[in-house]
Amino acid sequence: MILPTTVVGSFPAVKGRGLSAVLDPYRHAVRFAVSEQIRAGIDIISDGQVREGMIQTFTGKLPGIRDDSVISSVQAAAKGITVADTRYALTQAEKVKGILTGPSSIAHALRIQTPAYRNREELVIDIAHALAAEAQALAREGACIIQIDEPILSTGVADIATGAEAIGIIAEKVDLPVCLHVCGPLEEIIDHLLRLPVAILDIEAATQPENLEIFTDKELKGKMVGCGCVASSDHEVEPVDQIRQRIERCIDIFSHDNILIDPDCGLRMHTPEGAFAKLSRMCEAAQVVRGEYR
Repeated sequence: MILPTTVVGSFPAVKGRGLSAVLDPYRHAVRFAVSEQIRAGIDIISDGQVREGMIQTFTGKLPGIRDDSVISSVQAAAKGITVADTRYALTQAEKVKGILTGPSSIAHALRIQTPAYRNREELVIDIAHALAAEAQALAREGACIIQIDEPILSTGVADIATGAEAIGIIAEKVDLPVCLHVCGPLEEIIDHLLRLPVAILDIEAATQPENLEIFTDKELKGKMVGCGCVASSDHEVEPVDQIRQRIERCIDIFSHDNILIDPDCGLRMHTPEGAFAKLSRMCEAAQVVRGEYR
């Protein structure tokens, strides 16, 4: 399929009621997020990332971390952190991506309160090894892509060389396409990103159209690009024609057979109706453009 549609990850958390909600407050939210992605027409769905925040989902399960503090050497979780939700998604859809919050983004959200780490860079590497085990578990479960979310890389706060090493640690442990999602402007780090051992770079292009321009004289080195064609930061639901124009601009830069179509970022902060409408219109626009290549 050309121009496959996907999501960056999160969907609004719609919790259920009754006994099942007492046993698992997010059970209904996962099922709702999965069903809404499928109803919208998404080709490669996620589990919805509805549990807690993108940092807390992992820090709450990794030994060595308590609340927002690192208290000892970080180790892999005893069992899969996101595996159960991904397993459910795979009962509903053929193609599901597994999603990890990146080691650098997690490490920079924590306070180091142990002599086990001399600096934050050492922490990033240990978190990468812990997340590599999660990536392997997701791959065994049947995920078709492992996505690593590293929003911090474009801010200049995190050491890019350490971040790259950490991404490589995860990527080498799975025999699947690895996607790196990075938010924000990429001009300062694009050369670093293109050297990473990932199959897909996922970028913001709806609200950061300048990200497209920096690729005009760059060699992708075999990578595909996930093009954000719907604004996640804006609650307005864009017209299909506007999304179509964004997709066509991405095609002008990367070619129709080298891109995936998705929102700029997650949609957790939207209403369920708004998130569905954005995904549905994105899929409709992608279908219109696909028709031009048949």
